[in-house]
Amino acid sequence: MKVVVQRSKQAKVAIDGDIVGAIEFGLVLLVGITHEDTEADVRWMADKIAGLRIFEDESGKMNHSVTDIGGQLLSVSQFTLYGDCRKGRRPNFMAAARPEQAEQLYDRFNEALRSLGLVVETGRFGSMMDVELVNSGPVTLILESGA
Repeated sequence: MKVVVQRSKQAKVAIDGDIVGAIEFGLVLLVGITHEDTEADVRWMADKIAGLRIFEDESGKMNHSVTDIGGQLLSVSQFTLYGDCRKGRRPNFMAAARPEQAEQLYDRFNEALRSLGLVVETGRFGSMMDVELVNSGPVTLILESGA
């Protein structure tokens, strides 16, 4: 499982011009699922993100998590995170999980985040989406389970 985490002042995802998810302050998560991912990966990633200390405290140090600050999450499925561009000019997506498996784990991931008390907005799995965000910092991290 691979997640690009972006600290955001505001973000939204739209499909055909209609906003389907939006947050004011928190994290935008671009979520990729691969064949080997399991429920254990989902739980590990949810716990990691909920406790990731990337928000400043009163001294300006990254000491607070999204949970600490009461932030929200915008989670967007992103199979292209598993695009392999080492050969040729067209990405190979063989490492991305099949849609049936990926959608189930993506839904479980969002449920796991919600079970930790977080507000989670989402896009729509498998849809062409437009994602807008104001990256705060900018702070962008890439997390991988099993790494």
